[in-house]
Formats: sequence, structure tokens, C-alpha cells
Amino acid sequence: MRAERRLRALVLAALAAVAVLAACGGTSDRRAAVAEHGSEVMPFDLDATTHRFTPVDDGLVQTVLVRDPTDRRQVGLVRAHLASEADRFAAGDYGDPAQIHGAAMPGLADLEDGAARIEIADAEVPAGARITYATADPALVRALHRWGRAQVADHGSGGSS
Repeated sequence: MRAERRLRALVLAALAAVAVLAACGGTSDRRAAVAEHGSEVMPFDLDATTHRFTPVDDGLVQTVLVRDPTDRRQVGLVRAHLASEADRFAAGDYGDPAQIHGAAMPGLADLEDGAARIEIADAEVPAGARITYATADPALVRALHRWGRAQVADHGSGGSS
């Protein structure tokens, strides 16, 4: 079942990657395509949030913050989405990032293959949520760092390291 789900996610991601590549010639075109695919996956307003991917010694910290902390609806959407993503990532399902960024996203295949060796925890933070990825495997730490850098590169000013 997991293999079928992974194959389906990879096929969908490959199709999304082809669409992204076909739609973009330069960095700004790619960012526009990534933003479009992101809005299909993430239920909150991407323009109203900031995404941070902070490399740490044992992995990565992903934080999504709503720029207007009084916008309780957006904060709730961010928190629910990151909690759901943390569960999916812990099960080795990285289909959403693949759909947004393409199946060839740096680090992605390593994270899927090594999912059982990555501890994933989500937490609410003021104005948003956080996912912490931790592993004792140096190769997976490097994969997490590559994956985080790719997120920042694709999201432009909306994603910062």
C-alpha cells in the first residue's frame, strides 16, 4: 500500500514538475508556478504568511507565520495544515512538496526513503506553527538542509532561511 501511494505521489509530482518546467523559463516564472501549485496544496493565504526553513545541527526547523497575528482564521489554517503535513511526512509521504516543487526537488527522495529515521514534531507558535525534523543520520541532515534551501529558493521572499 505504501509503495502504491508513493508511486502515485511520484507520478503526480512528475506531472506537476513537467507542468512547472513547461510554464517557467526563468526564476520569476518558476516562483510564480511554485506559488500557483502551493495555493493548490496549502489552504492558507500564501501572501499573508512567511515560511522559514532553519537548518540546525540535527535537521531542520520549518516555521510558517501569519504576518498579521490577529488574523485568527489564517493562523488556524496554518496550524491545521502543518499538523497534517507533519503526520504525512512522518509516514514518508512527501507528496505535497513534490506537487509544489517537483519530484526532483533536492533532498526529497532521501527524505522519503529515510522517513523512519527522521523524528518529526509539530507545535503551535505565536501567529503560526512549526515542524521540527531531527535525525542522527548525517546524510539525512544534509538532505533536510538541501530540501530547506530548495524551498527558500522556490518561494523567494515568502521563504527565508
